[in-house]
Amino acid sequence: NAWRLCFSEADELPGLVADKYGELVILQLLTKGLESAAVREICVSVLREKLAPAAILERPDPRMRELEGLAAPSTEPLWISSGTPAAASTQFLVNGLKFHFDANAGQKTGAFLDQRANYAAAAEWARRLGATGPALDVCCYQGGFALHLAQVCKQVTGIDSSRASLEVAERNLEANRARITAQVDWAEGDAFEILRDWANTEKFDAIVLDPPAFAKTKRAVEGALRGYKELNLRALKMLNPGGLLVTCSCSHHVNWSDLEGSVASAAADAGRRVRLLERRGAALDHPVVLNLPETEYLKCLVLEAE
Repeated sequence: NAWRLCFSEADELPGLVADKYGELVILQLLTKGLESAAVREICVSVLREKLAPAAILERPDPRMRELEGLAAPSTEPLWISSGTPAAASTQFLVNGLKFHFDANAGQKTGAFLDQRANYAAAAEWARRLGATGPALDVCCYQGGFALHLAQVCKQVTGIDSSRASLEVAERNLEANRARITAQVDWAEGDAFEILRDWANTEKFDAIVLDPPAFAKTKRAVEGALRGYKELNLRALKMLNPGGLLVTCSCSHHVNWSDLEGSVASAAADAGRRVRLLERRGAALDHPVVLNLPETEYLKCLVLEAE
């Protein structure tokens, strides 16, 4: 019961993003042309008519609003249904798993709905390959990949630099104890440093790399590719033969050939033969428009390392 309702330019509404999390709808208005009471009224009217949510909230993107020269919007809800307490938090379902949501915290509109299908794919490929021993979720945020892998793997570790994110991940784990019997633990710290420290001591059957955008500008691409290569190299050194590697990039400036080249270079340095199982992107509610390459920002490679 969580998905993207409107994806800005890809849905022919530039600057407008709307996400549904259970009974809450989160709205983002990212351009100066949308900054008006009339636009908000129309959005609320359409969302109420089509979805009948419990509440509609606006969550600003501070960086985008600064670039557009916009002040911060009101923190008051845009709309609350009669008799509903004013709440910015709820619980939503992704692939049958429960996740906590807080509209005033976290990344994007509060969670990463674009990875929804890839979460399930990672668990399915781990099952198919028999990569069901120890698993590692690097840059795990609130545990999306980790909790999905925990349905098929015996032990899962999630790494993230944000303690707040890991606290939510632990809450999400507890909410899903009926479906998860694996041992799950969390490690707080810099992913590069932790992987360097574990490179010669830890082994995993499945590893997911889902770092934040390394290249937010074209000028940052060269450094980003070095970062992707380093992460993948360290992961490949820890991956058991026949293991699953799921590696992602959410930098739209990094194209498919850039990402695949970085992974291929890491595989060569690690002395591993890596087989491509699948290329994946964002979930279908994040449509790709070929005329707008920015809409194909999320890239996900599913690989088997021999």
